[in-house]
Amino acid sequence: MSAASFQLSQPAPETLAVSGALTFATAGDALGAARSELDSHRDVARLDLSGLGTVDSAGLATVLALLAHARSQGRTLAVTQAPAGLLALARVSGVEALL
Repeated sequence: MSAASFQLSQPAPETLAVSGALTFATAGDALGAARSELDSHRDVARLDLSGLGTVDSAGLATVLALLAHARSQGRTLAVTQAPAGLLALARVSGVEALL
């Protein structure tokens, strides 16, 4: 997998997993694809980020946008296994509590 690619999978009925890179290069495509998955799989309640290898501020914005998208539908989406880099970005940005 190249550094500029991301992948979505559903390893469990209530889980959407994101792997690869969630960066400026992939954020737009990742957001669109993940929103589509959330819309078509209403049972998804967890966003598993354990497979992320690379993440930047656009990746953080993507995760926050997915949480907001779920909330706008009256759903709760829990972030699980966020990588340390993403948590550090969230902490520095003052949005860690949103994850």
